[in-house]
Order: sequence, then structure tokens, then C-alpha cells
Amino acid sequence: MSNRLIQGKTFLLGDDVNTDINCSSKYLPGKDSEFVSTVAFDKLVPGFAQNINSNGGGIIVAGKHFGINSSREQAIHVLHIMKVQCILAPSFGRQFFRNAINNGLPIIECDTSNFKAGQELSIDLNQGAISIPSGETISFTPLPKEILKIIELGGLLNFITKHPDWNFAA
Repeated sequence: MSNRLIQGKTFLLGDDVNTDINCSSKYLPGKDSEFVSTVAFDKLVPGFAQNINSNGGGIIVAGKHFGINSSREQAIHVLHIMKVQCILAPSFGRQFFRNAINNGLPIIECDTSNFKAGQELSIDLNQGAISIPSGETISFTPLPKEILKIIELGGLLNFITKHPDWNFAA
């Protein structure tokens, strides 16, 4: 993602998605993240994990408050296993937002009311623009350059290893 351009198919979820319930082995004792990635979000949308996994990943488009009540990094690990490239939602739980950035998963706050399942999107993280098949472009406030660099390097630990003084060229 060095050019900070993401392309993929959309997979829809609704409002108030609590990833503690839908992406956590807490509710599946003895199961690891690999297994959870095969059933994630199925309580909300039956077959969701199977659908996104059979398509080789994609972009999750959700409603407001995605990731509420989630303090576990495991939710992000599960999303990485599912090859989720980005999550779009009007708002995120703050702990989830930070866990996503710390683990290199791009998340974008924007209006998601006009997205449809299965659309092929092109997201330019630098420009703050999402292109949809109709030719329409949806704008969002770009993430700060430091966060973009953390995402580009695959997470905060990789970033700090490479740039311990936080000195880098945007």
C-alpha cells in the first residue's frame, strides 16, 4: 500500500457492530483467530465471513459506531486474516479505531448510506477520496500523515522500529 490506494469489493454491515461478540474467541472458547475468521459477523449477517473469505477479502462498509465495546486487538487480527483491506463507517469505537491503526488496518470515517453490497471501490488515502462505479467520488477527511505511515508500514510496532524518533518523510 505504498501508494496508499485501496481497491476492493464492498461487504455491508449495519450500525452498532460490537466486534467483541462478532470477532472474538471469548465467545468461542478454545478457538483461535483462524477459526474465528471463518465465522466472524455471522450473528449479524449469516454467511458474512464465508462470503468475504471466498472473495479473497474486501472492504467492509458499516453503519455508525463500528467496533463499539472492543478493546481486544484480536478483532483486528481476525479482520487481517479475512483480508479486509479497509473499513468505512460514519463513526468507530475509539478503542477499536486505535487498535486498527496500531495494527495497520485503514479505517475511514465517512457517510456510508449510499454504498451498496458488491460495489468495486477505489480509495485514495492521500486525497481523501472514494471512487464508486457510477463515477461519483465521495470525499473524506484524510488521516494525518503519521497515521498513514503507520498503516503503510503495517502497524505501530513496525513504524517505531523503523522510525524511533518519529522522523520520516511523508
